[in-house]
Amino acid sequence: MKILHIIPAYFPAVRYGGPIESVHNLNAALVKNGVEVTVYTTNIDGSNDLDASIGAPVIKDGVKIFYFKSSFPRAWFYSRDLRKALAQSGQQFDIFHITSTFLAASTLGAYYAKKFKKPYIISPRGNLMLSPLGKKNLKKSIYNWLIEKKNLRDADAIHFTTPVEKEEYIKGGFPLKKGIILPNIIRLDEFIGGNKICDFRKKFGLPDDKKIILYLGRLNWIKGLDTLIPAFAEVVKKEPNAVLVLAGPDENNYISNLKSQISAWPAGRSNLKIDDKIIFTGMLTGDDKIAAYRESDIFVLPSYSESFGMAAVEAMFCGLPVVVTKGVGVSLYIERAGAGIVIEKNEKQLSEAISKILKNPELGRKMGEAGKKLVETEFSSQKIAKKWIKEYNEILNNRANIK
Repeated sequence: MKILHIIPAYFPAVRYGGPIESVHNLNAALVKNGVEVTVYTTNIDGSNDLDASIGAPVIKDGVKIFYFKSSFPRAWFYSRDLRKALAQSGQQFDIFHITSTFLAASTLGAYYAKKFKKPYIISPRGNLMLSPLGKKNLKKSIYNWLIEKKNLRDADAIHFTTPVEKEEYIKGGFPLKKGIILPNIIRLDEFIGGNKICDFRKKFGLPDDKKIILYLGRLNWIKGLDTLIPAFAEVVKKEPNAVLVLAGPDENNYISNLKSQISAWPAGRSNLKIDDKIIFTGMLTGDDKIAAYRESDIFVLPSYSESFGMAAVEAMFCGLPVVVTKGVGVSLYIERAGAGIVIEKNEKQLSEAISKILKNPELGRKMGEAGKKLVETEFSSQKIAKKWIKEYNEILNNRANIK
């Protein structure tokens, strides 16, 4: 089986969040199970370009990756060379798997899949959930109605990472022939032994008596940090040794908004200063990221909307209790497993949940154990890769029967 995965940006462009790593993890797992996977993507990495060979295959974990130079309009992640490659080579693949909406990848992928009569799957990765859609501008709304809905309508299947993502997609009135619900894959081997772990606390000046509340992810409005800051201020009243670590890349200069909120906090709300208790680390990767998980006391993800919640899954595998909002896709798994506390998007509930775990280390330990077991059971690469192969084969068989 030959799969062509089309995606606007690809590993190592991790600034774009969980999907960049999880898509490569899926592709690598498919290769291990005998599937031939090729990736077509651009060399875009924010305002810069990746240091990658252009137009020639790059092999990573058995996955054949083609990075193509971006063209105008860059904001659409368009590449003339990628389009030419699809036109010249698209016929050789069995299935097109597109991870994108609103960008060139979904439109070009859908066009050439239909031209060559190939089945295709679209993975929106949360872009078509209700909260993100509520922030879209007029231009994207027009694009959605004129182009994207047609791409979705003609897709053989739409992939969702959680049931919540599918429910909100349907509520949004989008077309659906078939829905596939399969979670993201995390590379468990990256978190098991053999890592030269840094001293995270020492690196960021955090004494051993400090209780670390960790947020790790993009600094973006949708992550709900506007709720986390006031919730943390309440936590500090009861737990003066608590510190909040905000680890992740800045998006659209959102960090300046957060810093303004933090520095102005005492005005009208409390006499308690919190700016010296909040640490911005920037993006953490590799051993630094693993160390942050292992040396923290609790992980928080108070998002407005999250199709999956990759960082929460990583935190659970590292034994951290987690506090997430109901808007986070994996919240259903967390609640069922007792791996943390699931809350409404609410300052009071968030501060109470964090304080409850910090005050009761034994409760946190039990949640951490439950979370690790959950990840090992539900999100193993072998298990999910085999389910994907089954879905791909069913789509190919359905196409064959139609013919």
